Amino acid sequence: MRSRSILALALGLLCLACGARADDAADAAQRRALLDSLHYSGGSIALPQAQAHLEVKPGFRFLGHDDARKVLEQYWGNPPDDSVLGLLVPDDSQLGMDHSWAVVVTYSDEGYVSDEEASKIDFNDMLEQMQQDTRDGNEERKQAGYGTVELVGWAQPPRYDAASKRLHWAKELAFDGESGHTVNYDIRVLGRSGFLSLNAVADAGDLPRVRTGMEQVLPMAQFDSGQRYADYKPGSDKLAAYGIAALVGGGLAAKAGLFAKLGAILLAAKKLVVLVLVGIAGLFRRFFGGKKKDETAV
Repeated sequence: MRSRSILALALGLLCLACGARADDAADAAQRRALLDSLHYSGGSIALPQAQAHLEVKPGFRFLGHDDARKVLEQYWGNPPDDSVLGLLVPDDSQLGMDHSWAVVVTYSDEGYVSDEEASKIDFNDMLEQMQQDTRDGNEERKQAGYGTVELVGWAQPPRYDAASKRLHWAKELAFDGESGHTVNYDIRVLGRSGFLSLNAVADAGDLPRVRTGMEQVLPMAQFDSGQRYADYKPGSDKLAAYGIAALVGGGLAAKAGLFAKLGAILLAAKKLVVLVLVGIAGLFRRFFGGKKKDETAV
């Protein structure tokens, strides 16, 4: 009797294993079909929502709004986000490959971001404050069901090109439970009414090739004539309630309202992790403490 029970158990486990393999094969086929359905383009790409365009050079291909959402939401499992304008995918790291990465393109219409403070920012001092705020927020993250995170440091110190109105930097992050570190690489292109964001996330070990790729991406985004930074009309155009420092300290958090949270799209991990920073209000009071109440309202 016992031998029959053991045999039945073994057969049951074998059936489960076969079913799991069949499910895995079906899932792999579905994911492959999704990738095969994507429509890539190159050259000059209009971004009408931002009144801007991308000049996509050889080495990258572009996926528009619908296909970009397919990749982010269906393939990588991120929450729905209609604000995504597109994805830039490097030819040497195609989707479906190990260590693949891509550049998420979005636009913020928060207004004209003044760069008057750019030359006065101590980014090392800002980093220390950001690291402390990240540590302070870990308890809140745990209560919200997320793992802890450590801001290790700059993977690429912030650099601002005053002539081209482009800001770029990269942060190195360590997530609880992950053996390797993650790099968030960010580009901001300033315009008359807001800024374009080009964001990539990858394993820290892939930083050299991601840095090389992002250097190619840096000049691609251009605002259309009449919407460039130099076209700003003081007194009549909308002025953002923050400056260059907030773009580095808060990223796209402005869209969440008063920098309440930071979003990090973890392309390498195929998921979106929301980093709730409990102490971030203190960080921004440090930068905006001298502004009037009506100027800091979002």
